[in-house]
Amino acid sequence: MAAMSSGNIPILVLKEGTGRTTGKEAQKNNIMAAKIVAETVKTTLGPRGMDKMLVSSLGDVTITNDGATILKELDVQHPAAKMLVEVAKTQDNEVGDGTTTSVILAGELLSKAENLLDQNVHPTVIIDGYKKAGDKAQETVNQMALSVNIKDEKQLLNVALTSMGSKGITGAKEHFAKLAVEAVKQVAEDANGKIKADIDLIKIVKKHGKSLEDTELVKGMVLDKEVASSQMPKRVEKAKIALLNAKLEIEKTEFDAKINIERPDQMKLFLDEEERMLKEMADQVSKVGANVLLCEKGIDDMALHFLAKAGVLAVKSVSSSDMEKLARATGGKIIASVKDLTPEALGEAKLVEEVKIGDDKLLYVRECKNPKAVTIVIRGGSEHVVAEAERSLHDALCVVRNAVEDGKIVPGGGAPEAEIARQLRSYAVKVGGREQLAIEAYADAVETIPMMLAENSGLDPIDIIVSLRAEHERNQPYCGIDVFTGKVKNMLDLNIVEPVRVKQQVIKSATEAANMILKIDDLIAAKGMDKEPKAPKTPEPSYD
Repeated sequence: MAAMSSGNIPILVLKEGTGRTTGKEAQKNNIMAAKIVAETVKTTLGPRGMDKMLVSSLGDVTITNDGATILKELDVQHPAAKMLVEVAKTQDNEVGDGTTTSVILAGELLSKAENLLDQNVHPTVIIDGYKKAGDKAQETVNQMALSVNIKDEKQLLNVALTSMGSKGITGAKEHFAKLAVEAVKQVAEDANGKIKADIDLIKIVKKHGKSLEDTELVKGMVLDKEVASSQMPKRVEKAKIALLNAKLEIEKTEFDAKINIERPDQMKLFLDEEERMLKEMADQVSKVGANVLLCEKGIDDMALHFLAKAGVLAVKSVSSSDMEKLARATGGKIIASVKDLTPEALGEAKLVEEVKIGDDKLLYVRECKNPKAVTIVIRGGSEHVVAEAERSLHDALCVVRNAVEDGKIVPGGGAPEAEIARQLRSYAVKVGGREQLAIEAYADAVETIPMMLAENSGLDPIDIIVSLRAEHERNQPYCGIDVFTGKVKNMLDLNIVEPVRVKQQVIKSATEAANMILKIDDLIAAKGMDKEPKAPKTPEPSYD
């Protein structure tokens, strides 16, 4: 980037080859890039949305309609477009659902802002209007919220079913919804009068084979490990489980040591002593009453031999995260030394068994007493089906968690968006001035969500929006779009509900991202960075 001095001598401020776009051109480029990203995921919205097939540079194929997954797989280069990808990531990390909605809304807010910029409305005025509109939208969502609690299993099932209605596993969604509700209820804990459900305590194991209906919830843990020795029992009932974070091996000295052995009997004594020490360790395990040993470190072959003779089922090299979950599932304590093992530190399970699935062997720790960590084993016809089922299940677990923790839900089907748009139009008149234009633009952008739901279902979006507005004007805030019949109906009657947290996060992240992009009026790009966003190329038609 260069500037001319008074003597017409160019002064280089930045590296040669650095690109710079300023003013309206920079804003237009950024808005265009964001709109392209939003357009990419638009068609995936809703129960009748389409899927995308993504092929990586290594040839790996992903088939999904999950907004966060699509944007993660796309190699987005433009900095403004990357900000929309971040919106989807944040939405996924925070609430687990609503990723597509948040990206579409951010793209629409920028698209409407572009029209206002063309009318010479200053970006700062638009940003202030959007902030006010965002606050009003949050207020509207809170007004519409309905209460739900952890015992209301029917409503929690509806929340999970609504989340999975737009995913690729519609055939088995009832089964998956039940598993999600059961799993979240199992790990939920009461902390100072507030319910907390950490879904990281729900382990998901994927194994292709059988069908989606064969997916099961194990009230305990499933380890991708096999029994350490073929001489050990492969099934132990009424298991007493020792969790050990120590090696069952002879420790090597930290410094080099030399042992002089001059006679064969000395060698025998040395080996006998090593054997005695390992036998002592194995005896300590069976002495406290343990018949299952799960060890985070290694176990010596000689120790395995003694454990097998004692009828103990042992597994070595269990990961630390699995050990923590095992402690929560079985009620046992992780012990750092064999000598510290006590009967009180042992965990319990009705059954520990090795199960062969395809070519793999898994260790099931089943029927633990009130486990605070559980496992869901996902089955499916192919790897792609199992991968999409995992993404759907993750969303379902997140929305049930949100509903349980917040105790609030709102109707789905575009009802909150239609109500927000109605209230924003009344609010805009009260605000007045140029900000009124920005608030009305926000209302139009929010209304795009029900419009896209209708469009993706093969319905006429204009007819639907007119009917939807009419119902909301008649003070029917819970009316949304029934995408299967093409009618505007009360979403609560159809059991289409979502957690409040999802809607709140959609509004927050989309508004913040749009405002941040609008504030940029200068794009200074290092050499090699494309200034213009590139739309995907359409192949030329060939005439044979």
